[in-house]
Amino acid sequence: MLMSSADRPAKLAYGPNGFRVLSSGHYVNCAVTGEKIALEFLRYWSVERQEPYASAEIATKRLLGQA
Repeated sequence: MLMSSADRPAKLAYGPNGFRVLSSGHYVNCAVTGEKIALEFLRYWSVERQEPYASAEIATKRLLGQA
């Protein structure tokens, strides 16, 4: 059975001003919580770690080593 792109996570390359889709999908999983983040709502990520975050609070805690 084939899955549509809405049913699978996207693979992204994170840059300082945006991200590039490497493999199509509709969402990514937050690196800390595992929460699904729809690509249209993805606002926070780490270029160095190449990982997405669900919120500014989660991103800040992760970058400070608290998550």
